[in-house]
Amino acid sequence: MFGSLLGRRPVTVQDTPYITGVNSPMHAELVIEDLEVIGTIPAALRGRYLRMGPNPMNPSPRRHHWFAGDGMIHGIRIEHGRALWYRNRWIRSNAVSDALGEARTPGPRHLFDTVNTNVTGYGGETLGLIEAGSTPVVIGETLETERYTDFAGTLRGGLSAHPHVDPLTGEMLAVSYDAAKWRTIRYLTIGSDGRVRREVKVPVRHGPMLHDFAFTARFAILLDLPVTFSLAAAIAGYQFPYRWNAGHEPRIGLLPRDGDAGEVIWCPVDPCFAFHTVNAHDAADGSVILDLVVHDKMFWRRTSGPDSERCSLERWTLDPLAHTVRRRVLDPAPQEFPRCDERRLGQPYRFAYAMAMVDPFLGTGLFKHDLAAGTRQAHDFGPDRHPCEFIFVPAHPDAEEDEGWLMGFVIDVAAGTTDLAILDARAFEAPPLARIRIPHIVPPGFHGNWIAD
Repeated sequence: MFGSLLGRRPVTVQDTPYITGVNSPMHAELVIEDLEVIGTIPAALRGRYLRMGPNPMNPSPRRHHWFAGDGMIHGIRIEHGRALWYRNRWIRSNAVSDALGEARTPGPRHLFDTVNTNVTGYGGETLGLIEAGSTPVVIGETLETERYTDFAGTLRGGLSAHPHVDPLTGEMLAVSYDAAKWRTIRYLTIGSDGRVRREVKVPVRHGPMLHDFAFTARFAILLDLPVTFSLAAAIAGYQFPYRWNAGHEPRIGLLPRDGDAGEVIWCPVDPCFAFHTVNAHDAADGSVILDLVVHDKMFWRRTSGPDSERCSLERWTLDPLAHTVRRRVLDPAPQEFPRCDERRLGQPYRFAYAMAMVDPFLGTGLFKHDLAAGTRQAHDFGPDRHPCEFIFVPAHPDAEEDEGWLMGFVIDVAAGTTDLAILDARAFEAPPLARIRIPHIVPPGFHGNWIAD
């Protein structure tokens, strides 16, 4: 209904919030050297902060969705207390390469080759990521797209926007889905040699969207929730053909890490949706603890991006024997892009960080959750300043859980600039230790990471 109405009236800014205002795409690739630094960058930081997001070259307002569009990577290199450069580069899909008059990027494709969601380091390489069917891309030191990769022929399909590395085993884990294969999702284990070691195909119905997952020492946790592939939306030409499906039975799957599809323990849950998990761990009583940001609905009335009415940070306790999920709200405030100290993934942990937000997914501040004490701190960057996702970087390999820095982009609307802000995680409410100034607005994107030298 909403899609048909959209075709009968002029497209407004409200219809297209993800290609207007602070989300307006950049039109050029830049190199800016010796960036201005306000404050002092911690001397231990040496590497690159990288962030990925959509930056469509030629957006179509009537059919555009925030999750679609050509990918662009933004990065800042830090060494010896200095910000040596900022760069932004489009990911060289075939369409982008053709538009720029360049040779096409080598490497195997699967379904499509737009990559626009996340960037991470693993096995000595920097990988650009997306879900629903594309192979990853390998990103060079100065953000050039080097090649597409199927991990030496071992990746039989797309990967995921949210693979996670188990800090205890060193393996990269992923739960993948392909838009063309509605009846199957795939759990993958990838070794540090860059090869898929194990693949488990799990039957599903309706083609669910699984943006993220979590794991414990025992299980991979599968979020089979009621946002599924919509053939009607695909036929209508929408770039992102996933919609709320009230007929899809929501459930959470506990797949034994060394098990097969027949051993998944399915636990029914009330209808809801989650993009992102925070962390999970096995409890002493045999249950599984899962922390995540939960939305009441998703993609049910707006065709340009997320459209839930409520979201909150929740803790779910899953009972593998009773096949039940007990939900508890930890914080009812709207928030997204949760992160933790990833050295604690799959294990008990204490601290979580998230972007406080208003619709449509615009950051208003940061939260630090002390899950042991049940408290929350807030960091306010000031009026008309909008933070994006922040990541935690430990101060050294043996640092305690919140001993380190939080790092992320903050848009200053009035000034038309963006800062890479660095906070002391233990002095969360204090002013940033450093702000690295970028003299333009970096559009709010999705996910990134600190890639240490």
